[in-house]
Amino acid sequence: MMNNGSTTSYTKIDLAFLVLVLGVILGVYFPVLTKLINDWGINDNYSHGFFVPFISAYMIFSIREKIKEKQISPANWGLLILLGGFAQLYLASVGSELFLQRTSLIIVLLGYCLFLLGVRITWVVMLPLVYLIFMVPLPAIIWNKIAFPLQLFSSQITEYVIRLAGIPILREGNVLHLASTSLEVVDACSGLRSLNTMFALSIAFAWFSTLTKLGKWLLFFAAAPIAITANMVRLTLTAFLAAHYGEKAAQGFLHEFSGMFTFILGLLLLILVRRFLPERKQAAQSQ
Repeated sequence: MMNNGSTTSYTKIDLAFLVLVLGVILGVYFPVLTKLINDWGINDNYSHGFFVPFISAYMIFSIREKIKEKQISPANWGLLILLGGFAQLYLASVGSELFLQRTSLIIVLLGYCLFLLGVRITWVVMLPLVYLIFMVPLPAIIWNKIAFPLQLFSSQITEYVIRLAGIPILREGNVLHLASTSLEVVDACSGLRSLNTMFALSIAFAWFSTLTKLGKWLLFFAAAPIAITANMVRLTLTAFLAAHYGEKAAQGFLHEFSGMFTFILGLLLLILVRRFLPERKQAAQSQ
């Protein structure tokens, strides 16, 4: 099975061996994965991480017949990628670099597929495997470099909308001063969380859709303006509540609910955009 260039039928592959090797890989990554799962529980920006592995697995499950059609042709050079991934894990562990530790799992899984299953099958499952990147929190230094400009941008747009509504407002950086209170557009309100979640959702939507390739790309890129728009609506409503009903109206339960509101609004906008995108001809005819 390991000879380069040889082919094997999918039905004859030793599935027990594949599961055993995958189990060993997951065993090696057990400490990394437990810390990652713990971070999902305490980091609101990546609470969607709990769903990403299941979505990735279901993506692969949804194309199981397509995978069975492919001939297994193990590529020995995949072993280099597999070992490279483990080397990244080791070096990142020595340097206590969590992001590189976690992303090395994706490299290891790609190497695993190439080495044991070959290029054809790896290409088919490439996107579901790469999709796992959405479960890995960005390093704080990178997150902050992206989040802060978004905080300023969100503050500017919110200030403009509130002024149009005739409500007195003064902005200082990412702080909005209203007549009765002041609101700070913090990291959680920057829109980066929504952006990350919408990109993950748009890829899943595109994968399971019957859109053309162009339609799928358009749906993916639509995630950015959708996330920004949903976050703008959230901030504007929060500012309106604070201006009319005081600071307490913008805090506590209503503030937490606004995060859920942003997600739901973004999801609805994503579904709406998807309805206007081109379908594949065969899919359109079958419907």
